[in-house]
Amino acid sequence: MRVLTAGESHGEYMVAVLEGFPKGIKVEEKLVNQELKRRMSGFGRGERMSIEDDKAIIASGLRNKISLGSPISILVKNKDAKIFTQKPDGLTALSVPRPAHADLAGALKYGDTDVRNILERASARETVARVGIGSVCKQFLNNFNIKIASFTVSVGEAICDKRPKSVSEILTKTKNSKVNCLDNDKAMVEEIEVARKNKDTLGGIIEIWVQGIPPGLGSCMHFDRRLDSRLASSLMGIPAIKGVEIGLGFEYALLRGSESHDAIYYSKAKGYYHKTNNSGGIEGGISNGEPIIARVAMKPIATLGEPLDSVNIRSKKAQKAPLVRSDVCAIVACGVIAESMSAIVISEAILEKFGCDSLVEIKNNYKNYLKTLK
Repeated sequence: MRVLTAGESHGEYMVAVLEGFPKGIKVEEKLVNQELKRRMSGFGRGERMSIEDDKAIIASGLRNKISLGSPISILVKNKDAKIFTQKPDGLTALSVPRPAHADLAGALKYGDTDVRNILERASARETVARVGIGSVCKQFLNNFNIKIASFTVSVGEAICDKRPKSVSEILTKTKNSKVNCLDNDKAMVEEIEVARKNKDTLGGIIEIWVQGIPPGLGSCMHFDRRLDSRLASSLMGIPAIKGVEIGLGFEYALLRGSESHDAIYYSKAKGYYHKTNNSGGIEGGISNGEPIIARVAMKPIATLGEPLDSVNIRSKKAQKAPLVRSDVCAIVACGVIAESMSAIVISEAILEKFGCDSLVEIKNNYKNYLKTLK
C-alpha cells in the first residue's frame, strides 16, 4: 500500500492518493469528513480554522461506496487559496525565515530566496490529506474490530496522570473535552489561555491506543519491517513531532528488567497473554496481541506572536521573523493526525500478512490464522 499527498497550504486543493487498497471495503465519505472536522477542532486553534470548512471529495477508487481495488483519490478544496498553478498571485516574497520552521533549511536546500516556496508545502496543512487517507484505513480496520483513539497527556506544564484501560474509555472520557483530555481539561485550557495572552505557543504529549490487534504483525527478520520501527517513523513524520515512545519508552532506562518486562501467561480461554503491557503491544518488532500504545511529543507551535530573531536571507541583515497567522496550540489536531498515521501503518501490516486483493480473501486468511493461534 502506498500513500501520496500533494498540494500547498494556500493552493487550490489538497490531494491524497491511496494505492494498493483492497477491493470490497465500504468507504463512507461522511466518515472521512468527520475525521477532517476533528482535525480542525480543539482549544487553541488559529484563524485559519474559522475560514476553512474541510470537506473531502472521494474522486476515484469507489463504486457505490465500495472500493474497487484501484487507486483511491481524495480532494479537499482550500477556501483560503492564494497561490495558483497557472496564474500569478502577486504575493510579495518572504525573505526572512521563521525559527523552528522548514523555512531556512528548505531555502538553503533548494537555493531559494523566497521562503514562501518552502513553507507552502512544509505547512501542517498537508496533514488534511493524511487524515483523509487515515479515515479510509480506519474504515478498513473496522472490519477486524481494530479501534484507534488518542488523548492528550499534557499541554505545557498541565499533566493528566490518569491512564485508560481501553479505547472505549478514551472515547467516553474525552468526548466533552476541549483538549481531548481524560480529566485535566481546565488546567490545560488555562495553560493555552496564558500562552495566548503572552503571544506565545505550546506543544504537549499525546498517547495513541490501537486495540484489537492480533499477534504476528510486523517482523523480527528485517529492521525496516519491524512494526515499532515503522510506527515510530510514521509518527515522527508528523510536523512538530520531536519524540516517539512505544510502551514505557524512556522509562525502561530507569528500571531493572525484573521490574519492567511483561511476564507471559496462558489459559485455554485467552491463549497466551500478559498481565502488564509495558512493551506497548510490540515485542521484537512484532505485535503480541496486547493494545499498541505509543506516545508522541509535540513541540510548541513555531510561529510566535512576539517573533524571534532571524536574518533576511537576501540582505543578510538581522530582522525579526515575520508574523504569520498560526495556532497557539494544536494538540487535538496532532492527536487526530497521529491516529491516522497509526491506521495507515496497521492497515499496511494487515495487508502484508493476510493478503491485499479483496476483503473476502483477507477475512478468510485472518479467520484461519486466528484458529491456528488457539
